[in-house]
Amino acid sequence: MRRSSTIVSIVVHAIVVAGALMAQLVAVGPLPAVPHEPMTLVGVIPVRVIDIPLPPPQHAARGPASVDPIGPSVAPIEAPAGVAHEAAPTCTDCTTTDAIGVERGVGSSEIFGRADPIPAAAPPPAPQTPIHLRSDMQAPRKMRHVDPVYPRVAQAAHIEGTVILEAVIDVNGAVTSVRVLRSIPLLDQAAVDAVRAWTFTPTLLNGVAVPVALTVTVRFEMTR
Repeated sequence: MRRSSTIVSIVVHAIVVAGALMAQLVAVGPLPAVPHEPMTLVGVIPVRVIDIPLPPPQHAARGPASVDPIGPSVAPIEAPAGVAHEAAPTCTDCTTTDAIGVERGVGSSEIFGRADPIPAAAPPPAPQTPIHLRSDMQAPRKMRHVDPVYPRVAQAAHIEGTVILEAVIDVNGAVTSVRVLRSIPLLDQAAVDAVRAWTFTPTLLNGVAVPVALTVTVRFEMTR
C-alpha cells in the first residue's frame, strides 16, 4: 500500500508541474514594460577647441648663393676645360729609358708597372731514406777492407762464429751506421768496428747515387 501511494504521489506532482509549464508557454499577453530614464550628462567637463594660426611663410632672400671653398678632398662640380698630361716623376737613380718613355732603375723593376715577383727560395731537399739493394741498382764495390781484431777473451774461450750486420752506406760510399742482426756477444763490437772502417763506391739507381742498406757477415775463426 505504501509503495502504491508513493507512486501515485509522484505521478500527481509530475502532472501539476507539467501543467504549470505548459500554461506559461501558451500564455498570450503584452511583454512587461521597461521604464526608460532620460540620459543626463552629469560630471562632464566641457572642452573648448582653439585654432592655432599657422606661422607666416618665410621667403628666402634672393641674394647670390654662397659657395664653399673647394678643398683638396672635395670633388669639383664643373667639368674641367681640358685634361693635361701628367708629368713623369723625376728619378735620380734611373739609368735607362725605354722607347715608350718609361724609366727603369738599376736593380729594380719598372716604375709604373707591377713589380716582378721575386722567386721563392727552393726548399732544401728532403733527407733520403736508405733502401735495400735491388736488381735494378748498380751494386757498390768495396774499396777499402779492414779485418776485424779477434778479441783475446773470445780466443781464450775458443769462441768462433759469424756475426751478421746491417750497414748503411751513404751516397759517397761511406758507412754511416751499423746494426747487429745476429749476435755473438764477445764478437759483436769487433765486427762493428771493422765494418765501420770499410768504404764502397756509390750505389747508383737510374744513374743517381742513393744511400743503401747492405747485409754483411763477419766470420771469426781461430787458426789451427
